[in-house]
Amino acid sequence: MTEPTETFRIERLGHLGDGIAPGPIFAPRCLPGEEISGEVVDGRIAAPRIVVPSPDRVKAPCPHYNTCGGCALLHASDDFVALWKADVVRTALAAHGLTPELRPMRTSPPRSRRRAVLSAKRGKKGPLIGFHGRKSDTISTIESCLLLHPEILSALKSLAELANFGVSRKGELSINVVQSAAGLDVSVSGGKPLDRVLETDLAQALHTFGFARLTWNGEIIATETPPAQMFGTAAVVPPAGAFLQATREGEAALLDAVREIVGDAKSVVDLFAGCGTFALPLAMTSEVHAVEGHAGMTDALSRSWRKTQGLRHVTTEVRDLFRNPIMSDDLTSYDAAVIDPPRAGAEAQIEQLAASTIPRIAMVSCNSVSFARDAKTLIDAGYTLNWVQIVDQFRWSTHIEQVASFTRS
Repeated sequence: MTEPTETFRIERLGHLGDGIAPGPIFAPRCLPGEEISGEVVDGRIAAPRIVVPSPDRVKAPCPHYNTCGGCALLHASDDFVALWKADVVRTALAAHGLTPELRPMRTSPPRSRRRAVLSAKRGKKGPLIGFHGRKSDTISTIESCLLLHPEILSALKSLAELANFGVSRKGELSINVVQSAAGLDVSVSGGKPLDRVLETDLAQALHTFGFARLTWNGEIIATETPPAQMFGTAAVVPPAGAFLQATREGEAALLDAVREIVGDAKSVVDLFAGCGTFALPLAMTSEVHAVEGHAGMTDALSRSWRKTQGLRHVTTEVRDLFRNPIMSDDLTSYDAAVIDPPRAGAEAQIEQLAASTIPRIAMVSCNSVSFARDAKTLIDAGYTLNWVQIVDQFRWSTHIEQVASFTRS
């Protein structure tokens, strides 16, 4: 006789996108309001059965969805995702007593991801390439993807062939690929150490596959054409594997908000400036001091500025802003600040901004929790949080970005 199956009702989503039922019991790819059933092991239902679906549930439009771990929310309607992400930001701010205006979310379109990290290995029938499955070391091979730029998709077979050059049978390559106007910028890690034969083979592969640049375990093999990215009117060739906003549309949304906040400021300090995502476009109307901890990025920014006509003066500084933040007295000489720290935020630098008299601050963040914490620090010091622009350039994932406008009277 079959035992009756217990059902559970999903109350909310966790920060990784899992449904949460009372207990708590976690279940992947479920939505609030749904009734589900399944075997509970250590507080988790690995393979939930949907008994009563949510009206926000949609049929995932990707053939790889059941095996690929790349998208956590592809089973939810776009309207639900937009409301949920706004609520994540709202909840994080409310935990600190903050209730600013949240502007409507700007979402990147499908097939717009210009950078991705793919996994590749040698298989019995040929090389495999794709993303890891959920909570798995197994590579889920992909032939199509609703996220990736078409140029990356069309090169999957060529990228997979790299596994045949320099990885053991049990090894695995991590392939960071970035789309540029000159072609794909490919940076590989996890491969065999370079020797003369491997280096020659890889140089030939770059030419055969038409990559713009190929880097192997941190060493540039060859550059066919410099893989430049446009930041405003400036063409920048980032170091191999350097940080870059995931989509051009997402970058444009962030830049629009930053420009609005900075306004007509004559001088701007750009903290965690990277290769100049904000600094170079802002230099069309403002003098900019760009600060970044990675010398390769500041070098790329400086080279681009020197070659681009029509920009105001841009200076750069290599500085660890976590251990050695710019002090408040030095910040007061600027009319505006832009800060775009990593996920953990930048408490030390935020404290110095809070102690300064700089009149405008544009804070960009990819972590709602650290963003809310840092926002509270600025507000307690006398700044006003005017509005928050939410940006979704990691479509169908749980990642959220936001830009906030702060002013001091």
